[in-house]
Amino acid sequence: MALSTGKYGKFDPQSPTKDRITDIGPRHYWEFFPPSIQKNYGKWLYHEILEPGVLVHVSETGDRVYTVRCGSPRLMTVQHVREICDIADKYCDGYVRFTTRNNIEFIVDSLEKVEALKKDLWSRKFVSGSYKFPIGGTGASVTNIVHTQGYVHCHTPATDASSLVKAVMDDLFDYFTGMTLPAKVRVAVACCLNMCGAVHCSDIALLGIHRKPPIIDHEVIDQVCELPLVISSCPLGAISPDKTPEGRRTLKIKVERCMFCGNCYTMCPALPIADKEGDGVAILVGGKISNAVSEPKFSKVVVAYLPNNFPRFPEVVQTVKKIVEVYAADARKHERLGDWAERIGWEKFFEKTGIPFTEHLIDDYRLAYDTFRTSTQFKFTEAAWNVSRAAGGID
Repeated sequence: MALSTGKYGKFDPQSPTKDRITDIGPRHYWEFFPPSIQKNYGKWLYHEILEPGVLVHVSETGDRVYTVRCGSPRLMTVQHVREICDIADKYCDGYVRFTTRNNIEFIVDSLEKVEALKKDLWSRKFVSGSYKFPIGGTGASVTNIVHTQGYVHCHTPATDASSLVKAVMDDLFDYFTGMTLPAKVRVAVACCLNMCGAVHCSDIALLGIHRKPPIIDHEVIDQVCELPLVISSCPLGAISPDKTPEGRRTLKIKVERCMFCGNCYTMCPALPIADKEGDGVAILVGGKISNAVSEPKFSKVVVAYLPNNFPRFPEVVQTVKKIVEVYAADARKHERLGDWAERIGWEKFFEKTGIPFTEHLIDDYRLAYDTFRTSTQFKFTEAAWNVSRAAGGID
């Protein structure tokens, strides 16, 4: 597919593709297809998972294309990228692709190449002993965790996404390399409430949260920030103009309105929100994008706060692993985590996982009335009665 040679192409609505400029922006995806994919484009009959991490796609032409999927870090060094390219050159004629969850897929055309590739991938380890290219992430498994920038690039994180993902995946490694779960489990991490990682629709979501309002640096705020811009950046109108005792322009924050999103800090570096003691991780459960079995769902908060205990986050890791293990033992085949929780009842979910239910988990959003369980179909458990007693309810 040739690139355009003219400097600018004029758009003709009668002929939309005439003189189309293709060398501005991303190159056309067709250029990056392996020859076997180009040849069979639109002709695929079916695909199967032969074993964890290995797929075969069968074409109506009789061709078979094998894919070996392995995990990768979302943030990687140039050295690691070069090693991936070397593997692709050796086994895949230079072709390699990444999935939307940052898995690496090497595509070959024979089972002999699959076996040689698998042996090579499992032999590659980091100095620490961990696998560079673990094979898995297909079918009823936990695949790579989608996550946000964390401390590496972002300015408003409440936790460090990269190290949290590493700690969690170390404990869920067997669920990545095997397909022993009732259905796929998608885990996502967002390091602040802006949720670049779309954690609001994942089976298990880890969300970094701030619990304290921004600290205002009154000495420099009027010198480094556009105060009207900062005021307008607050989604809840919690920021307003003020003056220091010396008469300098500054801002004030209505704490009861602040939801700790950090948007003001994006506009103004004199409003830092990060706090060692206040920042931590919330856990959400039950979201999904799939339309199978039931409609798509948003995640629900099941743990309001766990501390940032770097670098291994033991409280977060133990809670996530407990949820996965209880789900794996109790759910039906093809039942996603949220579907399982709704079938047994959320009261039972908290009882089985041992997660304490607190008032912080009650959905009090003013537009959430339609989601309240207002029928008589409550599944009262001892844990639910304990909450009622603690709140002074009727036993």
